[in-house]
Amino acid sequence: MARPNRMALGGIIYHVLNRANGRMPLFESSDDYEAFLRVFAQAHRQVPMRTLSYSVMPNHWHMVLWPNGDKDLSEFMHWLTTTHTHRWLAARGIDGFGHVYKGRFKSIPVEDDEHYLTVCRYVERNACRAGLVARAEDWRWSSLWQRRPSDSETRPPLCEGPLSLPEDWLALVNECEPEKPLQSLRRCITRGRPFGHDPWVEKMAQVLKLESTLRPRGRPKKVPGTFFAKT
Repeated sequence: MARPNRMALGGIIYHVLNRANGRMPLFESSDDYEAFLRVFAQAHRQVPMRTLSYSVMPNHWHMVLWPNGDKDLSEFMHWLTTTHTHRWLAARGIDGFGHVYKGRFKSIPVEDDEHYLTVCRYVERNACRAGLVARAEDWRWSSLWQRRPSDSETRPPLCEGPLSLPEDWLALVNECEPEKPLQSLRRCITRGRPFGHDPWVEKMAQVLKLESTLRPRGRPKKVPGTFFAKT
């Protein structure tokens, strides 16, 4: 059965991520990372997209994207992941064989207020949090590294977001995030739940048909003293 089309309206910020199939390494060398970033940059010429931040990790990647049109996110991600998959397989001499990605990308709607800054901070701090670098800006495969003066012709273009980054952004990214918003964001990533204030989350869940992400997981708890009659 064909999978239903994913609803992703334009004008909404999305935290987008995907992982390698079977936890295999996607990027094992600088050439692997550079090849992906070239595809990422080329995707912007195929489908216009506002990229706000990103981080490419050894077996997955995160992006914060702000599409204009209702179909832009799906078309952009389809071109990017399909092209990267073909080139990744071809570079290893296994073109046309196997799955590179675990599945379809995840896209979590994000409210365009301080929640947007929380997500960007989470994304750009990823390598530092994982212990890959001592300072977040030293991870070459992220938007934080790209924000400093450098040759970025082969990098995806970065756009201004709905809020300007604070002047002490670099220091903020290098500080450990407060536990409560970090855990809240991680729950949203796991469930695919919109990330924002409760009224906005409820509205987005209804508009984007994500109501199931707001419900508790598992079977409903049994109420003591109730039973079902036999038929």
